[in-house]
Amino acid sequence: MLLLHFQTPRLNWLFLIKRYKSTKFEIKPEVLATLDEGYAKLRSSNSNSLLKKHLTPEIFKSLRTKTTKSSTLLDCIQSGLANHDSKCGVYAPDAEAYTIFADLFDPIIQDYHCGFKKTDKHPYPNFGNPCVFGDLDPFKHYIASTRIRCARSIRGYPFNPGMTKKHYDDVEDMIHCTLSKMGDEFKGVLHPLFGMKKSIQRKLINDHFLFKPGDRFLEAANACRYWPTGRSIYHNFDKTFLVWCNEEDHIRMISMQRGGNLGEVFSRLLRGIRGMEANIPFEYHDRLGYLNFCPTNLGTAIRASVHIRIPKLASDKTKFEQIAKKYKLQIRGTHGEHTDAEDGLYDISNKRRIGLTEYQIVRGFCKAISEIIQLEKAEKGKTTSKNSK
Repeated sequence: MLLLHFQTPRLNWLFLIKRYKSTKFEIKPEVLATLDEGYAKLRSSNSNSLLKKHLTPEIFKSLRTKTTKSSTLLDCIQSGLANHDSKCGVYAPDAEAYTIFADLFDPIIQDYHCGFKKTDKHPYPNFGNPCVFGDLDPFKHYIASTRIRCARSIRGYPFNPGMTKKHYDDVEDMIHCTLSKMGDEFKGVLHPLFGMKKSIQRKLINDHFLFKPGDRFLEAANACRYWPTGRSIYHNFDKTFLVWCNEEDHIRMISMQRGGNLGEVFSRLLRGIRGMEANIPFEYHDRLGYLNFCPTNLGTAIRASVHIRIPKLASDKTKFEQIAKKYKLQIRGTHGEHTDAEDGLYDISNKRRIGLTEYQIVRGFCKAISEIIQLEKAEKGKTTSKNSK
């Protein structure tokens, strides 16, 4: 555990970025054999993944022998080939993959991000005035906590599958150097995973601060190499701003606090993003916005979420699904994806992250959560009325 009150020697990041650019390589016969075998198994499986849906035999044939400067089609789809229960099944091993393998990525992006077509263009970043959102639950009856996170990748570096041990260390150094220069609001504690005590690790995981190792989807995508080298978590002293280093993406910034004050959470995230981007060049695409490892994290790469207690509304599955579809929401259990809700407590977030500005995404999320609270109140009222008769 380290307190970030020091000045890290400035490194020549542009030199490092240029140094890691590679040349195109030839695809190996064994890679093609693995591709063919894996694809045949996927086609014959009962998988409902976006990979199976959109990687038609025609597209597979056209992309099978293409490569970026550092990756092949296998690098993009190996997680989905190994895990037929994947919802998406595709990762981008580098920024160039979104262009070279566009015939696969574009329809998946359109499907996941609610109709963002290959002819559409993501708008320029615009956070608006975050303070206008205020507190969605001032009496603290429904919302246990609010968080907004965003993902960022560093320009010139490969994404996880192409990173060397040196890459991980340099990215970690760059992030920590930048954090040390940010204002008092962001001063805090650094926890490198390398050498972390089990007791500290358990506490950080239980506090929902620390990412867990062993994700089979990321492991199959070759994204967990050299673990825990270069991985760390940082939080400010108030524990309202977190940075994950080299988990799924190079950077995950998270603003969070108890209760439902969406305005405060969004404002803090914006200040954190501006502090980081003042020193670190982020990977940005003219059409797709911010590029990251998973195509679900494109555009704004913003995920706004609340832990909200709505047992009455959730008991009406049809109405619950209708509101999720109306506002394009993702509903998860209390402890995230693939978990159940405990005591009616759900993790609800926006699904669409591309094609809208940051302000538009959070505004839509604000409307959705406000309506969910009103519906929960109405359902409670019905129960109270029945019991009084």
